[in-house]
Amino acid sequence: MSKIAFVYPGQGVQKVKMGFDFYEASSDAKETVELASKITGVDVKALLYEDNEDINQTEYTQLALVCTYILMTDEITKKGIKPDYTAGLSLGEYAALYATNSLAKSDALALIRKRGILMQNSSPDVDGAMAAIVGLDAETIEEVTNNIEGAYVANYNCPGQIVITGERKALEKCCEELKARGARRALMLNVSGAFHSPYMNDAAKGLEEALMDVEIGKLDCPYVANATGEIVENADEVKGLLVKQVSSSVLFEKGVRRMVEEGVDTIVEIGPGKTVAGFVKKICPEVKVIGVQTLADVETLVEELRG
Repeated sequence: MSKIAFVYPGQGVQKVKMGFDFYEASSDAKETVELASKITGVDVKALLYEDNEDINQTEYTQLALVCTYILMTDEITKKGIKPDYTAGLSLGEYAALYATNSLAKSDALALIRKRGILMQNSSPDVDGAMAAIVGLDAETIEEVTNNIEGAYVANYNCPGQIVITGERKALEKCCEELKARGARRALMLNVSGAFHSPYMNDAAKGLEEALMDVEIGKLDCPYVANATGEIVENADEVKGLLVKQVSSSVLFEKGVRRMVEEGVDTIVEIGPGKTVAGFVKKICPEVKVIGVQTLADVETLVEELRG
């Protein structure tokens, strides 16, 4: 029997007016945006739908994306479509938990706002950066980062694409070495921190404190944790995994393979862009990916799944 996974992309796909047609058409979407504003003190409607630079700053980006993922998910589930598994890339893990009904909407929004602030402000004395390495195997990349102080692997996205993280000068050195070893591309990314590295340890501690007052309920379906790439069914494990995720590598490729092993043959990519689809095509090309970026896409999804 076919199994469906809801999967959410990470930072970098954000754009002004993402999900605006959902907001215009749905009172539930409007309520979600209003709730996000009330909880966080941010004018989320303006952040999402008016031209601004804040949407590209980590402390706001994470809130903008998770709010959008939540309102999109609500419209999908209202059509009776429920996931067998969920997963998310970095911040997308919070939307994935929301989709399991284990994390209340208000808690998901409050937590992601706190996480964004913590990550933006962690290790302020470090010139943090990230770089995408294309066309080189993981073992070679790990060997290089292990030998250069201040460099780490951030994301195992898919075969042939890995992101490294750390102190900027260390990463520049890594990029030179990796290109010498055969990387097709080694590109510094436009981000403001060394995310998913030990430089985020302060953010992890702050998140651990924030999670103390949050209830993680029973999961309606399993989800995949970034920090382990494994399927999680026990709610008691969730908080520790969210804390670990901030400063550890994101094992996205492993997580996709685990879901496929469990019978997932259709992935619904919820959110702007086609990042997840691109990764899945290289990880498990036999898996069908259906993207939901617009309200019309929800209707297309219903038609495709119900045949």
